[in-house]
Amino acid sequence: MNVTINDVAKAAGVSTSTVSRVISDSPRISEETKQRVRKVIKELNYHPNAIARSLANKSSKTIGLILNTEAETLVRNPFFIQAMTGISQYAQENSYNVMFAYNKSEDGDLDIAVRYVNSRSVDGIILFTSRTNDKCIGFLTRNNFPFSVIGRPDQTEGVLWVDNDNFKATNQVTNYLIMKGHSRISFLGGPQDHNVSRDRWEGYKKAMTVHGYSIDKSITFQDGSFSEEFGSECMLNMISAKEKGTPLPTAIVTSDDMQALGVLKAMRKMNVSGIAVTGFNNVPISLYQNESFTSVDVNASKLGFFAAKLLIGKIEGRKNLPTHYIVPTNLVEVKPFY
Repeated sequence: MNVTINDVAKAAGVSTSTVSRVISDSPRISEETKQRVRKVIKELNYHPNAIARSLANKSSKTIGLILNTEAETLVRNPFFIQAMTGISQYAQENSYNVMFAYNKSEDGDLDIAVRYVNSRSVDGIILFTSRTNDKCIGFLTRNNFPFSVIGRPDQTEGVLWVDNDNFKATNQVTNYLIMKGHSRISFLGGPQDHNVSRDRWEGYKKAMTVHGYSIDKSITFQDGSFSEEFGSECMLNMISAKEKGTPLPTAIVTSDDMQALGVLKAMRKMNVSGIAVTGFNNVPISLYQNESFTSVDVNASKLGFFAAKLLIGKIEGRKNLPTHYIVPTNLVEVKPFY
């Protein structure tokens, strides 16, 4: 037989409303009463109805995630799973549930945000990307709805966000290649409306400029996608250009490990070797590929963890919390499993 709130109230000698206030840790209830009621709750093994509590408190104890990706990419790119793992870890530690939705377009993301807010099915939202003049950020800010962003927003004032120093990371990996003797270095970027794409391009460009190397437009590709297909397409274009007299690069800086995978697959298909390839995210591409390469580990699980920490802190009104976190990156030599 299930224990009810009435059973707890009767055993503790208080009203059901007092039990509810103890469960929500209301300051209106004395510590003596709280201890007595909590003792009865433990003895009777009473578990409050989460749905009823959420209705009473106007809280769902749930955070919503909006992932800007397609279903296929979500499954294949471990970055999302790693970030969601970090979010889930912090959420569970603080008794929050997690729900997520995915969509590729900005308008689709906005539709999801509107639905989350209007339905009150979540207490706050984590956005997995930050765009120029981001519609979701604008909507959530205007509606004063709690949210955090994985990615540096255009305007940081009043916005909770977590990111890597993407300029520094790409500058570092480009310098790493230059120190190994490379000067003709290709670059593959992501969507131009994503701040992360612009930061990574600027980091690459700065390193090349400082060392006095020119940037060849025939081997630099911007406004792409963080996908294997884009990486393969760019590599095949460079191989095609070689037949017309344009030299291949000796190294390629990609903006995502999935792009790097596409580059490596195209190289293998066309029997091209001797080009150093770098990626971003340090996902286990070695499960699919037999080449070694260098990747920037963005510590995706930490990005998710801190995004959840910022958001839940905001939801619960915690004081003196930071408005953002910068998660360090490091270069990793990815080795294949044979």
